[in-house]
Amino acid sequence: MIQITNKADCCGCTACASVCAHHAISMEPDALGFLYPKVDTKKCTNCGLCEKVCPVLNQSEGHEPIAVYAAKNPNEEIRMQSSSGGIFTMLAERIIDEGGVVFGACWDKDWNVVHDYAESKEDIAKFRGSKYVQSNIGETFKQTETFLIEGRKVLFSGTPCQIAGLKHFLLKDYDNLLTIEIICHSVPSPGVWKKYLTEELNSNGLTIGDIQQINFRDKSTGWETYSFLLHTKADKDIIEFHGENPFVKGFLFDLYTRPSCQQCPAKSRHSNADIILGDFWKIQSMISDIYDDKGVSAIIINSPKAESTIKSLNINLYPTSWYDLSIRNKALVRSVNSSCKRTSFFKNTKVSFKQKISIYCKPHPKARILRQLILFATKLLTLK
Repeated sequence: MIQITNKADCCGCTACASVCAHHAISMEPDALGFLYPKVDTKKCTNCGLCEKVCPVLNQSEGHEPIAVYAAKNPNEEIRMQSSSGGIFTMLAERIIDEGGVVFGACWDKDWNVVHDYAESKEDIAKFRGSKYVQSNIGETFKQTETFLIEGRKVLFSGTPCQIAGLKHFLLKDYDNLLTIEIICHSVPSPGVWKKYLTEELNSNGLTIGDIQQINFRDKSTGWETYSFLLHTKADKDIIEFHGENPFVKGFLFDLYTRPSCQQCPAKSRHSNADIILGDFWKIQSMISDIYDDKGVSAIIINSPKAESTIKSLNINLYPTSWYDLSIRNKALVRSVNSSCKRTSFFKNTKVSFKQKISIYCKPHPKARILRQLILFATKLLTLK
């Protein structure tokens, strides 16, 4: 049976709980809101299936991609609503047009991040945009299997570990399944997110019911200089540059990411996803024609069905390489390092969340100088 003695050994994908026919495993939150499996030994038959589907215990071999592209959705409105180049929406719409189902991460009514499915083009809008919180998979692995057995096409998008978990859970390949892995920095704590959100709302005299939209990657200030947006119906919108928003800042400092993210079991094509999507940062240093600071997608093709689907879309594909992408978006291959201030951050309960961020997220003075040099060098490359 699954026994988690070290939290770094569980990515929270729920494959073990989803595959258990005896309902002996439940996913329970820890103090930070991260879900971990809990086994009811009275129901467990020691069949070993939970261990067989665990993507941490059974890590897949990486493989060379078929192709790597840069591209963007020609629909400007959709692209501005998307985190990068809006290619996910085009893929999702294609699956919907073929009578299929699309799975992705979205907000629930209480502004928690959960996985859900959509069967209409209008409904896939809820999956657009990054959510910097680990999503709750819920029953979506089982729902995916049901749709696949019925013969419907399914597109399932998620983090590398979620895709790896789904693939292991299914125990077989399906021709009617298309999986999309997002390039993932790491997954922050759902518990910390709720603490930040509650504090932010209370300080502005707002409630959960006042929220109309949350966007971690608002492009009104640019794609590369994106902002955090909290839009409310009380005309008390909060919009902050991503480096200034307390929650995003703590996330980028790796203060409250999941322990397993420090040694991700599914990065670098180990998830076996058909497609990997993400931001093609600094693309202007390679292909200046495609850049407009509104978002460009990186597309990594890992299977023949992914290649045929991508090439059927009405987009211009700019061929590039895995190496060119990996040096511009290091989250593609690099796991995060746990912050040395993490323990102190959580032990400090005497001050507010914002105050803790100001204490524990002070960049080293030399880091600012290095950042300025990198930006200057990038501009020089762009001019060339």
